[in-house]
Amino acid sequence: MAERAEPAIPTRSSWSLLGVLRRIVAMPLHDPFAFTGLVIYVLFALVALFADQLAPADPLEILFTKTGKLAANVAPGAEFLLGTTNLGRDIYGELVHGTRSALAVGLSAAIIVAIVGTVVGLVAGYFGGTTDAILMRIADMALSLPFLPFVIVLTGFLGASTSNIVLAVALLLWPNSARVIRSQVLTLRERAYVEAARVTGASQWRILFVHIAPNILPLSFVYAAIAIGWAIITEASVSFLGFGDSTSVSWGMMLQDAFSSQALSRGQYAWFVPPGLCIILVVVAGFFISRGYEEVFMPRLRGR
Repeated sequence: MAERAEPAIPTRSSWSLLGVLRRIVAMPLHDPFAFTGLVIYVLFALVALFADQLAPADPLEILFTKTGKLAANVAPGAEFLLGTTNLGRDIYGELVHGTRSALAVGLSAAIIVAIVGTVVGLVAGYFGGTTDAILMRIADMALSLPFLPFVIVLTGFLGASTSNIVLAVALLLWPNSARVIRSQVLTLRERAYVEAARVTGASQWRILFVHIAPNILPLSFVYAAIAIGWAIITEASVSFLGFGDSTSVSWGMMLQDAFSSQALSRGQYAWFVPPGLCIILVVVAGFFISRGYEEVFMPRLRGR
């Protein structure tokens, strides 16, 4: 019987920064989940980019009919595609401009989570000892905090703004990526190419960020994609509870307005169904992308 081939252990040449970036860019073309998620993100990004052209009017503007009456609770039609709210605001305009808020929160939180989690995981896993113990205890404390109550309390103290929501999400999500990256670095630091770099006189920081970091870059990308979904859900939840930024339009704010005005009992489905579907699509897209990029980091998953 032929011996079963062992999976190849990645070396620095096979996991160079250029090679990793090439895999990251090419993955959506080969994985249907990643491709679907990328298409969804691109569509929402285009909507956010051209929001002023798609919905020229101010989404918070109070509208009136041609007869001068308040355009409140107008049914969907040619003039107002999704109808209007009880205050006379265009639901379609709120939906389109809310895309900007959702993507701003999601992408900002994802970048912070990826950077902080990656750096902490690299330092803790490579240096070990006291440094590792201190960083991991900080991560444990962050993980022990209840997610949504912490975000609400922080925004209550610092003020209801999008930047504070992003800060709260980043403070609680970075430990997840940091702990997983640390465990991967613990194995990578013992590889032959790392020892060879030490022998040649490379500094510890050069080994960490030039030789080891490219190996865990796909994993950082996976957690960044997951963080986008978590951040958007959190922003929507906080806004729904009334702790969001009242000066900006978001999907969570639309749901909160619809709930407080009893839109469901009046059958105004166009008010709350579209923003709910948008939240679902963006969050699912993030998890689709993360699922696809798992195979970049763990090629053996392609053989399942």
